[in-house]
Amino acid sequence: MAASKILIVEDEAPIREMIAFHLVRAGYETVEAGDCRSARQLLADERPDLALVDWMLPDMSGLELTRMLKRDEDNEDLAVIMLTARSDEYDKVAGLEGGADDYITKPFSPRELVARIQAVLRRAKTTDGETIRAGVLELDTAGHRVTADDVEVRLGPTEYRLLRFLMTHPDRVYSRTQLLDRVWGANVYVEERTVDVHVRRLRKALTEAGADEYIQTVRGAGYRFSTRGS
Repeated sequence: MAASKILIVEDEAPIREMIAFHLVRAGYETVEAGDCRSARQLLADERPDLALVDWMLPDMSGLELTRMLKRDEDNEDLAVIMLTARSDEYDKVAGLEGGADDYITKPFSPRELVARIQAVLRRAKTTDGETIRAGVLELDTAGHRVTADDVEVRLGPTEYRLLRFLMTHPDRVYSRTQLLDRVWGANVYVEERTVDVHVRRLRKALTEAGADEYIQTVRGAGYRFSTRGS
């Protein structure tokens, strides 16, 4: 199996080189960028599996770059880990809501970094051609079809994307803002209540199969997918 390729976006060369050294030792292939412009070119040329993005970059913040990637069809499924000296809860939430899959505060140990990368890559392995099963539901990513006990569930494209995202991230609560960024894209300026509308449509489509209860409302927080009951 080919080694996963990691893009390191960090403007401080010694830190970038240190990260690359430890990742290569851990069996990864690495490519490096010192700014967002170079990173975007490498993304197009190298097609990495994961990007490590520093928050403070010379031409654009890492948060802005992450948001840009998540609204780009070619990179929306790219796994992203943000690296930053910012440790406030507000900044961590901003990074995750901006589309990052994880957040590591500097200074960090190489062992922690490698462990975080392994965990994020495992979660990101849902690719087209895979069948996702949860409870009575089965989602065929290649055929874009959903069945419940072998009966097809008819979904619109947005409801399908919403269900796929939630099924691949079970038992985790996502705010409306996070769902807008991850399902609709950060560049789509729609109101948060749009999420509620599509959740209602999705639940309605799942009702006949008795699977509407899988889409759970967490009061004051957002929505989650779970087969274990609310």
